[in-house]
Amino acid sequence: MIDLQEKTICPSLTEIAQYIKNPVFMQFCSKIKAAYHCRETVEFSACSWEPGWNIKFKKAGKTLCTVYPRELYFTVMVVVGKKEKDAVEAILPDCAPELQNLYHKTKEGNGQRWLMIDVEDADRLYQDLFRLIQIRRNN
Repeated sequence: MIDLQEKTICPSLTEIAQYIKNPVFMQFCSKIKAAYHCRETVEFSACSWEPGWNIKFKKAGKTLCTVYPRELYFTVMVVVGKKEKDAVEAILPDCAPELQNLYHKTKEGNGQRWLMIDVEDADRLYQDLFRLIQIRRNN
């Protein structure tokens, strides 16, 4: 079993998937790589808010999202900045109630909201997550 806090040993995507134990994780990774022709980067974060290994998906130098592994699920952080705000707020009424609540509860700082979306299933929230990533990619 991998230790996500062990800075000296970078886990592979497969090892992270084994840690999470949820097939939706690899489905998510495959879908985002296919849709945006991007690669994942496994990085160690020493920040006090969310220390440990995470996975960033970047395209053209821009981080589309960051994935934080958990046991049995994963958390995807999508930043909604000034450029994305209007487009996200336009689709929000059609999104899953969980995402609407999360958006409204997340405080805005420096013109950004850092949405931390827990993913367990390929449900409506999962589909909405890709809508947010698409908006982020287009802006």
